[in-house]
Amino acid sequence: MTTLEIWLLAISLAMDCFTVSITSGIIMRRICWRTFFIMAFFFGLFQAVMPLIGWFAASRFSHLIEDYDHWIAFGLLAFWGGRMIKESFSNEDKRCFDPTKLKVVVTLAIATSIDALAIGISFAFVGINSFTSILSPIVIIGFTSFVISTLGSLIGVFCGKRFNLRMELWGGLVLIIIGVKILIEHLFLS
Repeated sequence: MTTLEIWLLAISLAMDCFTVSITSGIIMRRICWRTFFIMAFFFGLFQAVMPLIGWFAASRFSHLIEDYDHWIAFGLLAFWGGRMIKESFSNEDKRCFDPTKLKVVVTLAIATSIDALAIGISFAFVGINSFTSILSPIVIIGFTSFVISTLGSLIGVFCGKRFNLRMELWGGLVLIIIGVKILIEHLFLS
């Protein structure tokens, strides 16, 4: 793969992180750099580590992973999306969905990086055959996801302040739509 192809791949892998970051920023409605960087760190970390895991496991376990990865991503995103929708109708004091909680961030990072796992599996078949040859792509993928997630959070805060709609409702719908998209891609378009 060329460097340009790796950057384009990294940008496309980061789009789910970008969308989730926008949603989280909308819910937070204020700039909190520490939270943004923690979220971006985990998104970048999982986007970088998953291709490494996929690449490493390609020859041994690919048949086990590819049968269920899309269902896992869908389930995680649908769960958090449904929870956000439910809480959008509850009293504001009783809401417990917090996109800044570590368990939420890690769950979303795993769910949005399932595609990166599949990319890692494909790396094993396109001539990336050593750790040194996969190091550059995973660093680019992780860095890109970090930057794009940070930008998404900022955009989300701007939108959240500007539009005072039931943002948790819309955010939950976005997470469910991403999950359905992943499911459709793996069940019907692969």
